[in-house]
Amino acid sequence: MTSLAEERHPTLDRGHLRLVTFNLQVGIQTSAYHHYLTRSWQHLLPHPRRQRRLDMIAEVLSHFDMVGLQEVDGGSFRSNQVNQLEYLAGQGGFPHHYQQLNRNLGRLAQHSNGLLSRLAPSRIEEHRLPGTLPGRGAIHARFGQGPEALHLFVAHLALGQRTQNLQLDYLSELIQPLKHVVVMGDLNCTPDRLHAHDRFCASLPLHPVRPALSYPSWRPSRALDHILLSSSLEADEAEVLDRLFSDHLPVAVDIRLPQPCLAAIQADQPEQPA
Repeated sequence: MTSLAEERHPTLDRGHLRLVTFNLQVGIQTSAYHHYLTRSWQHLLPHPRRQRRLDMIAEVLSHFDMVGLQEVDGGSFRSNQVNQLEYLAGQGGFPHHYQQLNRNLGRLAQHSNGLLSRLAPSRIEEHRLPGTLPGRGAIHARFGQGPEALHLFVAHLALGQRTQNLQLDYLSELIQPLKHVVVMGDLNCTPDRLHAHDRFCASLPLHPVRPALSYPSWRPSRALDHILLSSSLEADEAEVLDRLFSDHLPVAVDIRLPQPCLAAIQADQPEQPA
Protein backbone atom coordinates (compact mmCIF):
# COMPACT_ATOMS: atom_id res chain seq x y z
CA MET A 1 0.00 0.00 0.00
CA THR A 2 1.35 3.44 -0.94
CA SER A 3 1.89 5.74 2.02
CA LEU A 4 -0.18 8.92 2.05
CA ALA A 5 3.08 10.83 2.37
CA GLU A 6 4.52 9.27 -0.81
CA GLU A 7 1.71 9.76 -3.34
CA ARG A 8 1.82 13.05 -5.25
CA HIS A 9 -0.91 12.70 -7.90
CA PRO A 10 -3.97 14.99 -7.84
CA THR A 11 -6.85 13.28 -6.11
CA LEU A 12 -9.90 15.52 -6.50
CA ASP A 13 -10.80 14.08 -9.91
CA ARG A 14 -11.05 10.68 -8.22
CA GLY A 15 -13.28 12.12 -5.53
CA HIS A 16 -10.54 11.92 -2.91
CA LEU A 17 -8.73 14.46 -0.77
CA ARG A 18 -5.54 13.87 1.20
CA LEU A 19 -5.55 15.75 4.52
CA VAL A 20 -2.91 16.14 7.20
CA THR A 21 -2.83 18.00 10.51
CA PHE A 22 0.39 18.90 12.28
CA ASN A 23 1.41 20.84 15.39
CA LEU A 24 4.90 21.86 14.30
CA GLN A 25 5.91 23.64 17.53
CA VAL A 26 7.38 26.58 15.52
CA GLY A 27 10.00 24.24 14.06
CA ILE A 28 11.54 23.06 17.32
CA GLN A 29 12.63 19.43 17.17
CA THR A 30 11.77 17.62 20.40
CA SER A 31 12.73 13.98 20.88
CA ALA A 32 12.84 13.64 24.68
CA TYR A 33 11.06 15.20 27.66
CA HIS A 34 14.21 17.00 28.83
CA HIS A 35 14.23 18.92 25.53
CA TYR A 36 11.26 20.94 26.84
CA LEU A 37 13.79 22.47 29.25
CA THR A 38 17.05 22.41 27.30
CA ARG A 39 15.49 23.70 24.06
CA SER A 40 12.92 26.06 25.57
CA TRP A 41 15.06 29.03 24.52
CA GLN A 42 14.08 28.30 20.91
CA HIS A 43 10.56 29.57 21.67
CA LEU A 44 12.13 33.03 22.04
CA LEU A 45 15.36 32.97 20.02
CA PRO A 46 16.19 31.93 16.45
CA HIS A 47 17.99 28.66 15.71
CA PRO A 48 20.28 28.20 12.69
CA ARG A 49 18.82 24.79 11.79
CA ARG A 50 15.18 25.84 11.90
CA GLN A 51 15.10 26.80 8.22
CA ARG A 52 16.46 23.40 7.19
CA ARG A 53 13.80 21.75 9.33
CA LEU A 54 11.10 23.80 7.59
CA ASP A 55 12.41 22.53 4.25
CA MET A 56 12.04 18.93 5.43
CA ILE A 57 8.54 19.62 6.77
CA ALA A 58 7.55 21.24 3.45
CA GLU A 59 8.67 18.14 1.57
CA VAL A 60 6.39 15.93 3.67
CA LEU A 61 3.42 18.31 3.44
CA SER A 62 3.79 18.72 -0.33
CA HIS A 63 2.21 15.30 -0.87
CA PHE A 64 -1.17 16.42 0.52
CA ASP A 65 -4.13 18.48 -0.71
CA MET A 66 -5.02 20.31 2.51
CA VAL A 67 -2.88 20.89 5.58
CA GLY A 68 -3.95 22.15 9.01
CA LEU A 69 -1.12 23.62 11.08
CA GLN A 70 -0.89 24.61 14.72
CA GLU A 71 1.91 26.50 16.54
CA VAL A 72 3.25 28.04 13.34
CA ASP A 73 5.06 31.38 13.60
CA GLY A 74 3.84 34.24 11.42
CA GLY A 75 7.22 35.98 11.16
CA SER A 76 9.11 37.23 14.22
CA PHE A 77 12.54 37.33 15.84
CA ARG A 78 12.44 33.67 16.92
CA SER A 79 11.75 32.54 13.33
CA ASN A 80 14.36 34.84 11.77
CA GLN A 81 11.50 37.04 10.52
CA VAL A 82 10.28 34.15 8.35
CA ASN A 83 6.51 33.73 8.09
CA GLN A 84 6.58 29.97 8.43
CA LEU A 85 3.14 29.51 6.88
CA GLU A 86 4.04 31.48 3.77
CA TYR A 87 7.36 29.66 3.53
CA LEU A 88 5.77 26.21 3.77
CA ALA A 89 3.15 27.22 1.19
CA GLY A 90 5.85 28.30 -1.24
CA GLN A 91 8.15 25.33 -0.68
CA GLY A 92 5.27 22.84 -0.70
CA GLY A 93 3.64 24.26 -3.84
CA PHE A 94 0.34 25.29 -2.21
CA PRO A 95 -1.38 28.11 -4.13
CA HIS A 96 -3.65 29.00 -1.20
CA HIS A 97 -2.76 29.61 2.43
CA TYR A 98 -4.31 31.36 5.39
CA GLN A 99 -2.87 32.43 8.74
CA GLN A 100 -4.84 32.96 11.94
CA LEU A 101 -2.77 34.98 14.39
CA ASN A 102 -3.85 33.92 17.88
CA ARG A 103 -1.12 35.32 20.16
CA ASN A 104 0.57 38.44 18.91
CA LEU A 105 3.73 39.07 20.91
CA GLY A 106 4.95 41.64 18.43
CA ARG A 107 8.49 41.16 17.19
CA LEU A 108 9.10 38.29 19.62
CA ALA A 109 6.49 35.76 18.46
CA GLN A 110 3.50 35.46 16.11
CA HIS A 111 1.72 32.36 17.43
CA SER A 112 -0.69 31.13 14.73
CA ASN A 113 -2.87 28.44 13.22
CA GLY A 114 -2.54 27.89 9.49
CA LEU A 115 -4.19 26.33 6.46
CA LEU A 116 -2.45 25.23 3.25
CA SER A 117 -4.64 24.18 0.34
CA ARG A 118 -4.38 23.14 -3.30
CA LEU A 119 -8.06 24.03 -3.72
CA ALA A 120 -9.40 27.57 -3.66
CA PRO A 121 -11.71 28.17 -0.69
CA SER A 122 -14.91 30.05 -1.41
CA ARG A 123 -14.87 31.62 2.06
CA ILE A 124 -12.66 31.67 5.16
CA GLU A 125 -13.68 32.77 8.65
CA GLU A 126 -11.69 33.15 11.86
CA HIS A 127 -13.12 32.18 15.24
CA ARG A 128 -11.69 33.13 18.61
CA LEU A 129 -12.40 30.23 20.92
CA PRO A 130 -13.70 31.04 24.42
CA GLY A 131 -11.45 30.70 27.42
CA THR A 132 -10.01 32.52 30.43
CA LEU A 133 -6.74 33.12 28.60
CA PRO A 134 -6.92 34.41 25.02
CA GLY A 135 -4.92 32.75 22.27
CA ARG A 136 -6.91 29.76 21.03
CA GLY A 137 -8.69 29.82 17.71
CA ALA A 138 -10.19 27.96 14.78
CA ILE A 139 -10.12 28.55 11.03
CA HIS A 140 -13.31 27.72 9.10
CA ALA A 141 -12.75 27.26 5.36
CA ARG A 142 -15.61 26.52 2.97
CA PHE A 143 -15.04 24.83 -0.39
CA GLY A 144 -17.94 25.13 -2.82
CA GLN A 145 -21.30 26.83 -2.44
CA GLY A 146 -24.64 25.84 -0.96
CA PRO A 147 -25.63 22.95 1.32
CA GLU A 148 -23.27 20.47 -0.40
CA ALA A 149 -20.14 22.55 0.27
CA LEU A 150 -17.25 21.05 2.22
CA HIS A 151 -16.48 22.78 5.54
CA LEU A 152 -13.00 22.41 6.99
CA PHE A 153 -12.13 23.53 10.52
CA VAL A 154 -8.54 23.81 11.78
CA ALA A 155 -8.49 24.17 15.57
CA HIS A 156 -6.11 24.21 18.50
CA LEU A 157 -7.89 23.68 21.82
CA ALA A 158 -6.83 24.56 25.35
CA LEU A 159 -5.21 22.17 27.80
CA GLY A 160 -7.77 22.38 30.63
CA GLN A 161 -10.93 20.27 30.50
CA ARG A 162 -13.28 23.06 31.61
CA THR A 163 -12.07 25.40 28.86
CA GLN A 164 -12.10 22.55 26.33
CA ASN A 165 -15.78 22.01 27.11
CA LEU A 166 -16.52 25.66 26.35
CA GLN A 167 -14.57 25.46 23.11
CA LEU A 168 -16.25 22.22 22.00
CA ASP A 169 -19.63 23.83 22.76
CA TYR A 170 -18.64 26.77 20.57
CA LEU A 171 -17.56 24.49 17.70
CA SER A 172 -20.77 22.49 18.07
CA GLU A 173 -22.82 25.62 17.35
CA LEU A 174 -20.87 26.21 14.15
CA ILE A 175 -20.97 22.61 12.96
CA GLN A 176 -24.58 21.68 13.76
CA PRO A 177 -26.24 23.20 10.64
CA LEU A 178 -23.57 21.89 8.23
CA LYS A 179 -23.58 18.65 6.23
CA HIS A 180 -20.04 17.81 5.04
CA VAL A 181 -17.55 18.67 7.79
CA VAL A 182 -13.93 18.00 8.68
CA VAL A 183 -12.49 19.12 12.02
CA MET A 184 -8.76 18.69 12.41
CA GLY A 185 -6.04 19.90 14.70
CA ASP A 186 -4.38 19.53 18.06
CA LEU A 187 -7.46 19.16 20.24
CA ASN A 188 -5.37 18.39 23.35
CA CYS A 189 -7.74 15.61 24.38
CA THR A 190 -8.10 11.90 23.73
CA PRO A 191 -10.96 10.27 21.77
CA ASP A 192 -12.75 9.17 24.94
CA ARG A 193 -12.96 12.82 26.04
CA LEU A 194 -14.48 13.77 22.70
CA HIS A 195 -16.98 10.91 22.89
CA ALA A 196 -17.93 11.99 26.41
CA HIS A 197 -18.91 15.46 25.15
CA ASP A 198 -22.53 14.79 24.14
CA ARG A 199 -23.18 18.12 22.45
CA PHE A 200 -20.13 17.88 20.21
CA CYS A 201 -20.87 14.28 19.23
CA ALA A 202 -24.47 15.18 18.44
CA SER A 203 -23.40 18.02 16.13
CA LEU A 204 -20.72 15.94 14.40
CA PRO A 205 -21.17 12.16 14.58
CA LEU A 206 -17.58 10.98 14.78
CA HIS A 207 -16.45 8.81 11.92
CA PRO A 208 -14.88 5.57 13.16
CA VAL A 209 -11.31 6.39 12.14
CA ARG A 210 -8.88 4.49 14.33
CA PRO A 211 -7.27 6.57 17.11
CA ALA A 212 -3.91 7.97 16.02
CA LEU A 213 -1.23 7.99 18.72
CA SER A 214 0.64 11.20 17.94
CA TYR A 215 2.10 12.47 21.22
CA PRO A 216 4.85 12.55 22.34
CA SER A 217 6.50 12.15 18.95
CA TRP A 218 9.45 10.09 20.19
CA ARG A 219 7.26 7.55 22.02
CA PRO A 220 3.61 8.09 20.98
CA SER A 221 1.16 7.04 23.67
CA ARG A 222 -1.70 9.57 23.42
CA ALA A 223 -4.07 10.50 20.61
CA LEU A 224 -4.24 14.30 20.88
CA ASP A 225 -4.21 15.23 17.18
CA HIS A 226 -7.39 14.42 15.30
CA ILE A 227 -9.07 14.48 11.91
CA LEU A 228 -12.81 14.11 12.58
CA LEU A 229 -15.32 13.52 9.80
CA SER A 230 -19.06 13.96 9.51
CA SER A 231 -21.01 10.81 8.64
CA SER A 232 -21.27 11.92 5.00
CA LEU A 233 -17.51 11.50 4.47
CA GLU A 234 -15.55 8.25 4.25
CA ALA A 235 -11.95 7.59 5.20
CA ASP A 236 -9.99 5.13 3.06
CA GLU A 237 -6.68 5.45 4.87
CA ALA A 238 -5.50 6.99 8.10
CA GLU A 239 -1.98 7.03 9.44
CA VAL A 240 0.48 8.76 11.71
CA LEU A 241 3.57 9.94 9.85
CA ASP A 242 6.76 8.93 11.61
CA ARG A 243 8.52 12.29 11.30
CA LEU A 244 10.33 13.69 14.35
CA PHE A 245 10.03 17.39 13.48
CA SER A 246 8.15 18.45 16.63
CA ASP A 247 6.78 17.07 19.90
CA HIS A 248 3.71 15.93 17.90
CA LEU A 249 3.55 13.64 14.89
CA PRO A 250 1.53 14.58 11.78
CA VAL A 251 -1.78 12.73 11.37
CA ALA A 252 -3.03 12.08 7.83
CA VAL A 253 -6.16 10.68 6.22
CA ASP A 254 -7.42 10.06 2.69
CA ILE A 255 -11.13 10.90 2.49
CA ARG A 256 -13.75 10.11 -0.15
CA LEU A 257 -16.23 12.83 -1.04
CA PRO A 258 -19.86 12.10 -1.91
CA GLN A 259 -20.71 13.07 -5.48
CA PRO A 260 -22.86 16.15 -4.62
CA CYS A 261 -20.07 17.54 -2.43
CA LEU A 262 -17.44 16.82 -5.08
CA ALA A 263 -19.56 18.56 -7.73
CA ALA A 264 -20.03 21.62 -5.50
CA ILE A 265 -16.26 21.93 -4.96
CA GLN A 266 -15.39 21.42 -8.62
CA ALA A 267 -17.97 23.96 -9.80
CA ASP A 268 -16.43 26.62 -7.56
CA GLN A 269 -12.78 26.16 -8.54
CA PRO A 270 -11.20 28.75 -10.85
CA GLU A 271 -10.35 27.57 -14.35
CA GLN A 272 -6.77 26.43 -14.83
CA PRO A 273 -4.75 28.25 -17.52
CA ALA A 274 -4.28 26.23 -20.69
